[in-house]
Amino acid sequence: MVEIKNLTKKYGSHLAVDNISFTVKQGEILGFLGPNGAGKSTTMNILTGYLSATSGEVSVDGFNILDNPVEAKKKIGYLPEQPPLYMDMTVREYLDFVYDLKGVKEERDEHINKICETVQISHVADRLIANLSKGYKQRVGLAQAMIGNPEVLILDEPTVGLDPKQIIEIRSVIKQLGKEHTVILSSHILQEVNALCERVIIINKGKLVASDTPESLAKSISNVNKFQVRIAGEERKVLDVLEPIKGIKYLKSLGRKEANSIDFILEAEPDTDVRIPMFYALAEAGLPILSLELTELSLEDIFLEVTKGQGGKIFEEVDESEIDFVNQSAEETEESMEESVAEAEEGAEQ
Repeated sequence: MVEIKNLTKKYGSHLAVDNISFTVKQGEILGFLGPNGAGKSTTMNILTGYLSATSGEVSVDGFNILDNPVEAKKKIGYLPEQPPLYMDMTVREYLDFVYDLKGVKEERDEHINKICETVQISHVADRLIANLSKGYKQRVGLAQAMIGNPEVLILDEPTVGLDPKQIIEIRSVIKQLGKEHTVILSSHILQEVNALCERVIIINKGKLVASDTPESLAKSISNVNKFQVRIAGEERKVLDVLEPIKGIKYLKSLGRKEANSIDFILEAEPDTDVRIPMFYALAEAGLPILSLELTELSLEDIFLEVTKGQGGKIFEEVDESEIDFVNQSAEETEESMEESVAEAEEGAEQ
């Protein structure tokens, strides 16, 4: 459905996106991850046609975003991190406006009503957007992305700033949308990506560094087998049985979490299965195994592993000149705000 080939974007001498290629299949929910400044937003802006690439190609359902921009953009619904809302409009007025803007051919009322029901905003359709909560504003932004029934939905940080209840509700809507749409989801909340996405792509410093399911990435990155095991018996006796077993390179007690048993974390040598010798040794000693779980890398572990820089540093040092520029800009903004407040107060007194 979406194909990116050798995509590169330069801002002067800065290489924001460095020759990345990937595809997104129809009906797939793809997680798009990377640290701040990795090139995520630039890639998404190129994908939506908002920015042009320095080189490379982007096609949506076979339409090149540069050669056939109108047809390609008809296939895309985009929710930026800050939804493009008009606060002085009601929800219905705003969705009518987006409907006209996109030149949708479907029956207006039926189409908009169905979308409102899907994102659960029908009961606020006649309210001013300015008076809605952050969560409902986010839903209105999602609704505008869905106008025209685009095959591809691109969602940039769709749950940022929401409370836990609103996050759960938006996630539920996204999961439902994934049944009928191709979804590309950018998020800093890794649990969210893990819960919603079938596959993840991770970019760092403009380069594609990982592309697979979270489970496959965990297996490819981790070259060890870690287990958490609960064994009925005394700690010292269990240690005496497990320590001599060949292939166990790390063993640590986690203490008692259930009566008359001890939890242990153990790590086996690469390509070594220690479960069978463990079973026989513990059974012979009269120490039954109550539970045994393979401890896999979490998405957080994977993200940190594939995005860390040289020397294990995840974030690069910031140029001091950039800090000075930011501080100067902040001071100018603060002065400007103070002047605006003073002018407003003077006007109120008059």
